[in-house]
Amino acid sequence: MGKMMMRKPVLALMFCTVMAPLVLYTDRLGSFSTWPSKNEFIEDASTSIFNTGDGEQLNLIHQESSVSLKEPAGEVYTHKSGDSDASIIESQSGGASDILNTKEHKSRVLYMTNDGAQSKKENPIRQVTDTVQKETNGRLMEMQYQSNGTKKKESKAQQEVLKKSQPVQTSNDASEKKVNQEDLIGQEKDQGSPSDAWVRQLKDQLIRGKVYLSLSATRSNPHFIRELRLRMKEVQRVIADATKDSDLPRGAHDKLKAMEQTLAKGRQIQDDCAAVTKKLRAMLHSTEEQLGVHKKQTMFLTQLTAKTVPKGLHCLPLRLTTEYYTLNSSQREFPNQDRLENPKLFHYALFSDNILATAVVVNSTISNAKHPSQHVFHIVTNKLNYAAMRLWFLTNPPGKATIQVQNVDEFTWLNASYSPVLKQLSSPSMIDYYFKAHHASSDSNLKFRNPKYLSILNHLRFYLPEIFPKLNKVVFLDDDLVVQKDISGLWSVDLKGNVNGAVETCGENFHRFDKYLNFSNPLIASNFDPRACGWAYGMNIFDLDQWKKQNITEVYHKWQKLNHDRQLWKLGTLPPGLITFWKQTQPIDGFWHVLGLGYNPSVNQRDIERAAVVHYNGNMKPWLEIGIPKYRNIWAKFVNYDHPYLRECNINP
Repeated sequence: MGKMMMRKPVLALMFCTVMAPLVLYTDRLGSFSTWPSKNEFIEDASTSIFNTGDGEQLNLIHQESSVSLKEPAGEVYTHKSGDSDASIIESQSGGASDILNTKEHKSRVLYMTNDGAQSKKENPIRQVTDTVQKETNGRLMEMQYQSNGTKKKESKAQQEVLKKSQPVQTSNDASEKKVNQEDLIGQEKDQGSPSDAWVRQLKDQLIRGKVYLSLSATRSNPHFIRELRLRMKEVQRVIADATKDSDLPRGAHDKLKAMEQTLAKGRQIQDDCAAVTKKLRAMLHSTEEQLGVHKKQTMFLTQLTAKTVPKGLHCLPLRLTTEYYTLNSSQREFPNQDRLENPKLFHYALFSDNILATAVVVNSTISNAKHPSQHVFHIVTNKLNYAAMRLWFLTNPPGKATIQVQNVDEFTWLNASYSPVLKQLSSPSMIDYYFKAHHASSDSNLKFRNPKYLSILNHLRFYLPEIFPKLNKVVFLDDDLVVQKDISGLWSVDLKGNVNGAVETCGENFHRFDKYLNFSNPLIASNFDPRACGWAYGMNIFDLDQWKKQNITEVYHKWQKLNHDRQLWKLGTLPPGLITFWKQTQPIDGFWHVLGLGYNPSVNQRDIERAAVVHYNGNMKPWLEIGIPKYRNIWAKFVNYDHPYLRECNINP
């Protein structure tokens, strides 16, 4: 009985002794519902082996520093990616390493992650793997160029390695660092991204070479000078007309490296930074002076080209004039002449001696008009082009629109006694200003020397009520524009009692009154605001009834008389226009009139597309060879280059 009573406590104690660890172990397993990844396991293991909780080293086992750690023997390679096999092996045997090609390999791979808290000491396992990876990448970079200067295509796996790490620099020399950087740039070029880094570095090398050639310390070393000149010639041949890296020939990278090595010798010979800085400043000053001279020459030649009439445009009026006088009197009349004074129609005023340009304005307007028969074009030209202008529109009528061609010389009321500007244009001082050769190099405002300002056609815009006495509204159009949309809506624009409706052209500091008028003159300074916003001539809606009521023509005459010596403004029509229509101009929406296609190659393309009218203001007209190429097609599509007269005069797109 006593034994039985002792057996029960013993069995209970044994049960507790056996089962308790099982229960505890089972609970422990339950807490690991999600097993750690292989990377996390190695990270935790390495941390627990080499780091203590407080970040100090273990005392029982001596740790190797990162410097003393060596690569394990084995192979580091890239696996097969896509259809291309891995092609690089790093085979290590003692201190020697070679780069081999193969298809299948075996290796030891250490998986590491950056998850978890960083220890205060560098992880030795991570140091080993990082060292292996960096050295691998360095060798991958060396393989990019072969002996013939061409580059091998890397596999996708290699490119991933290059993206995730930087190559280890094995030299402290700055030239070696630049070469490695250029290798990366070359890799980007293979991937399709445009780059000009090599071109810029080669040009920079030429500048540095010129500096060394001019320094006394390097000039005393004939061997270095010969080598430097040879390298500079090589670089110049490599660059040629290249603007981006893809334009460079094969072997450019080798020339770059050779030049960099030569320049490194120059740095050793000449280490006086002050002398180099002084020489660079002198070169910069000389370059700026040369740039100024070239700018003046460019401006003069551009102005000369703008003044010159192309041979084809000179041939066309001669050919048309000859043909016009073979017609009988009945064939010389335009149809629908009863519409010329109908105020309910849409009337346009064009004053030009350029037949082709005028034809583009008319054709583009009618092509976009919803009701062509309601549009009337009043064209005024000079006596020399009158017959040619009439024949062109007689033989090329603009659909159902109405055309009128007038000769400015038949405006008997427009004479020197009535118009001060006409008197000034015929004065000896004005003729001397335009035609004396000594002014060409001394006048800084060459754009004002264009003979178009001598033509009364350029000033007819100030006499619209006299030219069209029975009209109450008219739209003025320059001959260097293209109409892209129906512009009949201009007649319904509310001018709010003003005479002129125009698009303002001022930005923050651009095209304000002080750009055109001489505010140092007290007469200008006391009457106008220098910060007032300018506006565009070339596409304007004029209320002729308000014009007559405000006596605008007389205001124009008054200021023209005051400017007889050109002290208030230089020549042109916009400055007197700003004065004449001062506080008489109503701004209209900018989409009606977009300017700059004759001088600005950076006009916003979206603005051009949504514009009702685009204006080629400036010297680079679309019918000239200096016209901006990307804008020329907008104008050229309204020219029929298959017309017999244009073919005979060799006028081509």
